[in-house]
Amino acid sequence: MSDDTKTIIDYFEDHVEKFGDRRFMIQPMGGGDDNVKNFTFNEVMAEAKKMAGYIESLNYPPKSQIAICSKNCAWWIIADLAIWMSGHVSVPVYPTLTAETTKFILEHSESKLVFIGKLDEHPWKEMKNGIPKAAATISFPLCPKDSGAEKTWDEVIKSASPIKEPVKRTKDEMATIIYTSGSTGQPKGVMTSFGAMVDTTKGISKVLKVTPDDRYLSYLPVAHGMERWLGECVVLYNGLYVYYAESLSTFVADLNRCQPTLFLSVPRLWTKFQAGVFSKTSESKLNLLLSIPLLNILVKKKILKALGLDKVRFAGSGSAPLPADLLKWYRRLGLELLEGYGMTENFNYSHMSMPGKGRIGYVGNTYSDVECRIAKDGEIQVKTPGKMMGYYKNEEATKETITEDGWVRTGDKGSLDEQGRLKITGRTKEIFKTSKGKYVAPAPIENKLISNHLVELACVGGKAQPQPFAILQLSEGPKAKAEKGEKERAEMGAELEAHMKAINPTLDGHEQLEFLVVVKDEWLPENGFLTPTQKIKRATIEDTYQPKVDGWYGEKKKVIWYGF
Repeated sequence: MSDDTKTIIDYFEDHVEKFGDRRFMIQPMGGGDDNVKNFTFNEVMAEAKKMAGYIESLNYPPKSQIAICSKNCAWWIIADLAIWMSGHVSVPVYPTLTAETTKFILEHSESKLVFIGKLDEHPWKEMKNGIPKAAATISFPLCPKDSGAEKTWDEVIKSASPIKEPVKRTKDEMATIIYTSGSTGQPKGVMTSFGAMVDTTKGISKVLKVTPDDRYLSYLPVAHGMERWLGECVVLYNGLYVYYAESLSTFVADLNRCQPTLFLSVPRLWTKFQAGVFSKTSESKLNLLLSIPLLNILVKKKILKALGLDKVRFAGSGSAPLPADLLKWYRRLGLELLEGYGMTENFNYSHMSMPGKGRIGYVGNTYSDVECRIAKDGEIQVKTPGKMMGYYKNEEATKETITEDGWVRTGDKGSLDEQGRLKITGRTKEIFKTSKGKYVAPAPIENKLISNHLVELACVGGKAQPQPFAILQLSEGPKAKAEKGEKERAEMGAELEAHMKAINPTLDGHEQLEFLVVVKDEWLPENGFLTPTQKIKRATIEDTYQPKVDGWYGEKKKVIWYGF
């Protein structure tokens, strides 16, 4: 078969034939470091074919939608392969959604069957209320005890006959519907083809020189486009080792088990890693140690080894911009963080900081087969092999997102430097106007705010007010400290005020912050304040705190503590 016609499934079949009984997936089963289940290539294929045979026996119409509701695990990928081999379309469901959003996705996608997988107790308690009673259900191993599923995975695998002839899929067929995070309004179903999946995977695999000997830790939600690309497509295309994380509490152990050579994270987690280092060694002491010749080499190795990142060839960051100081800090340790930029609508295949060519504040160059242009209104538009087929059952939104000449509108504003590297300057729809008639782009200001170790999340507002302000969520350690008493809050308040005073001179006069509000409320995907990829839901935050805004301006304070 020609490489030009192969899908991800075909490449995986090649690896099954080539590697057979070699270890492929490493799945923690709970209860300690030694309790892991190893899957060989042959075992993955055998279970996929059995599940595909069972799905085939249900006689759904060709290319029906089948949903997977689970955190990352080996069975997620096996189920996806089974859905594809039986001729259907997979619908990932984020493992931390409200019941309302869960119900919307399953009903809007017309999913016939739902795989219920590894889910945490609190989100599942909410999400299970969104699963339609009419939907057929199968539970993965490690699923919640009260999954209520009609059948278990093991029951099906034990009794089902393997599919005799897997359905041959073509590149122009729809492989999946990925529902966007929904930072504004209801999520939209992005229809992604097998061609978009495989062509973009070839591109990034070439840049990163991925081989079957690489190791990858899959823990970011595979229901999201970025992890679907790297944690599934790159894995299946290249046949590399994929390890799964058990939980947040075991994450360091999971990292050390895997010792990844390729590692992807998001700014919020890169910040947490740094905070963990600072909790053991003060920033000032660490800076001193890193400034001493020869000793700094040992210190860098020790820190990266403690983080489980000492074997990493390439480390990536996406979803949101990395603060410049954080990027510099990791590079000082010898870890070159490569920022990437993309969206579900182009299967993440847009821009990347190429090895050795990164520039702080920029998300890099386009891949070799991607084009980028800046529209007259400053919007970033891309032409890419990862372009979606459109939004499921939403032609109007499709026309708004894909131009007549085939470019994807990103909704982001940006500019290009002399080497073609892209700088993102804000969202076209997030810009707001102050009472002085001046426009403010919140994202770049928020990026400056979260560069301080105290701050985990920030949301800049101030529509129709004389000056903008910001609402902050503290990082885990500082938040616990703030809850102790007024003395601790006063110390942190002084540091936050100094941080704001340092930021303001870097902004235009109309953008300068009037005050900061530190809120005690937790912003989580489960309560609708964050998307599943940890981005703030601006509309939710603004609506929640809007009744308080005039009062906050009236207090005439530089740092306001709300809820403490």
